[in-house]
Amino acid sequence: MLFEPLTAPFLKQTPPQHHPRNMMKAFIVDRYGSKNGLRLGEVPIPEPREDEVLVQIHAAGVNLIDSKVKSGEFKLILPYRLPLVMGHDVAGVVIKVGARVRQFKVGDEVYSRPDDFRIGAFAEYIAIRESSLAIKPKALTMEEAASIPLVGLTAWQALVERAKLKKGQRVFIQAGSGGVGTFAIQLAKHLGATVATTTSTANVGLVKSLRADVVIDYKQQDFEHLLRDYDVVLNSQDGKTLNKSLGVLKGGGKLISISGPPDPEFGSEIGAPWFVKLVMRVLSAGIRREAKRRGVNFSFLFMKAAGNQLREITHLIDAGNIRPVLDRVFPFESTNEAMAYVETGRAKGKVVIKIK
Repeated sequence: MLFEPLTAPFLKQTPPQHHPRNMMKAFIVDRYGSKNGLRLGEVPIPEPREDEVLVQIHAAGVNLIDSKVKSGEFKLILPYRLPLVMGHDVAGVVIKVGARVRQFKVGDEVYSRPDDFRIGAFAEYIAIRESSLAIKPKALTMEEAASIPLVGLTAWQALVERAKLKKGQRVFIQAGSGGVGTFAIQLAKHLGATVATTTSTANVGLVKSLRADVVIDYKQQDFEHLLRDYDVVLNSQDGKTLNKSLGVLKGGGKLISISGPPDPEFGSEIGAPWFVKLVMRVLSAGIRREAKRRGVNFSFLFMKAAGNQLREITHLIDAGNIRPVLDRVFPFESTNEAMAYVETGRAKGKVVIKIK
């Protein structure tokens, strides 16, 4: 149940005895607030449960969700107890395995988007469930691998699972030069779709290099005047853009939003309390009503950890169908600067922290 408030496990478990030191460096949220930076401190190295492995972290991806959790924006959806080690994207090496783990062994190079309530990638070590882990793509460095899990799984769950995107269909992917956008364009092209995207003048070349078919410079043009009869829209922008997106879909088309508003189905999926479901119902009432009037389908997607889907993504990367797009790599001690850079919204592709 997502809504059981859990303390981050490594803040309460007995540290393992096999390690020469039982503490690790980590970037910690002490209290919610957008102005507060993360604190570099020491916490116990987590002891993996029976179904988990302990990973020595080499690199961690930085995502907007890190800022949103830190500021308290996601308190209703993710009621974490503080203090909390931040970080949702990880690549590293397995150094210990739980008693029931069968797919991984010590020395494996792996990557993951850890489960909600088990996050903590801005640290030297993390315990991750076997079911949320995959062997990292051979072709990628640790930094490149750490850039993939969250955006890769978001794109996969939106386009493959939710939209069931097929060859010959047309998809509009907003913000094509961002983390999700750069991955989603490549995945949609692999699936055989025609892809339209928006970007700024400076990034037109980048999204064309990812094989986007229709590139709209949002500083010069308005997408709702140019796009018609699309099968799928992947919305990652504000409410105004969400409403405009309805107009580019054909009857029966799907509007999938990863930036909200959360809908009642999502509330049921995570087992939210009744008052949270009510809030979600109210927040999404307008867009759901308008979508129904136009004969299209609206849904909110909050991506989930999934090692089996990451394995599919590994195959695509190792086959050369998808490449990571990395903007900048920051050293571990500059984690707050890396988050501030992501918050500007100007990163091309992903921002990563190098830990080891």
